[in-house]
Amino acid sequence: MPPAFRYPAYRAYWLGTLASVGGFQVLTFGQIWLTYELTGSYVKLGFVASANAIPSIALNLFGGVFADRLDKRKLIIVTQLVTASLIFLLGTLTLTGRIEVWHILAIALVSGATNAFDQPARQALYPHLIDRTVMVSAVALNSAIWQGTRIVAPTVAGVIIGAIDTAAAFYLAGSGFVVMAMVMFWLHIPKIERGSRGNAFQDMFDGLKFIGGNSVFWFLIGMTFFNSFFGMAYIMMMPVFTVDILKVGAEDQGLLMSVGGIGALGVTIVLGTKASFVRRGYLIIGGAVVFGLSVAAFALTAKYFHNYGLTMVFMVVMGISSSTYMISIMSSLQILVPNHMRGRVMGFYGMTWSIMPLGALWAGILGDALDSVPWAIAIGGLLVSGFAIGPAAVNKKLRNIGTLLQEAEQGPPAERVPPSRPAEAASARSASD
Repeated sequence: MPPAFRYPAYRAYWLGTLASVGGFQVLTFGQIWLTYELTGSYVKLGFVASANAIPSIALNLFGGVFADRLDKRKLIIVTQLVTASLIFLLGTLTLTGRIEVWHILAIALVSGATNAFDQPARQALYPHLIDRTVMVSAVALNSAIWQGTRIVAPTVAGVIIGAIDTAAAFYLAGSGFVVMAMVMFWLHIPKIERGSRGNAFQDMFDGLKFIGGNSVFWFLIGMTFFNSFFGMAYIMMMPVFTVDILKVGAEDQGLLMSVGGIGALGVTIVLGTKASFVRRGYLIIGGAVVFGLSVAAFALTAKYFHNYGLTMVFMVVMGISSSTYMISIMSSLQILVPNHMRGRVMGFYGMTWSIMPLGALWAGILGDALDSVPWAIAIGGLLVSGFAIGPAAVNKKLRNIGTLLQEAEQGPPAERVPPSRPAEAASARSASD
């Protein structure tokens, strides 16, 4: 059994998250399918993606503040039920034939805003269900949900839409959020220390000041930013590589993306079986360097060699290296961040992922300026590697991050949660705080 699964409360949380994330993936597929069915417009597809992303970028910091100030369990229940209600409304409008594009956009905006409050609360909650020594396992298992559902959920959604209709897919998606709300309602959550109850803007400023004043935190979150903005831009540019450069079809593009996802999922499952591992600092920096270089190699070999098999090899390397260092970054943040700042730090961390669509815009603009999208992607990959090497080369604390993590993982005895009865031990820990 993976170490984090030895904690009953975390197992229940994980299963609820699986239902919710699966619902989210089905919802995303259904939104894209319905929008294109109604309009036939690629531009409108971009509008729907932006409608989901923009509220998250704008509100994630506030979501982190409220995750620190409010009862995290109740906040998650509310956000899950609000999102489920929006999806059921979308399904009903579709079923009755009254659906219009502006309905999809409006619901995407509100659900994106709701998600900005949901994600920081989730990220701030589950570390209290486990002992910090199994944080790597918990982070990897959470990541496995996203990667696994990204492979399976679109197939499920496509089958349901083909066999029944799009409304049925939306009802299934909404049910996943209801399941998560029910799990959180019945789950015993230990009392968790809350952050300041003062001014929300001051709390947000304090969170930013905390991150900016700690070189380890800004380095780890900065790496996530570079990964999202520069490193992952190739995903939205894949048609350029497959159709225009490699001269293959949609099926080959799907296979190319799948092998990268399978590589990422494979290393995630392996890390999920580990309670921890040594030399995590080297894995963070080395994984980022390998990922950035493999992105550059993928882009340039596709441009100059036009070899589909070679690009597939680099896709596997990209998937493995990206998962290795991103799971290491997330687990490191969760181990090092103090409880009263966890929501704000995770909110800021989550915002770096929401900017991914803007990275594709940057790559497109630079590609036009250079008259070469592959070179734009390659430059982005080199920037990822450069950011990993540069700060670590001049900051001894960053080079010794593995030692900091080993010390933090041990923690005071009052903060240790035994796997046999994690909830009771965590309650004792909160009482001692």
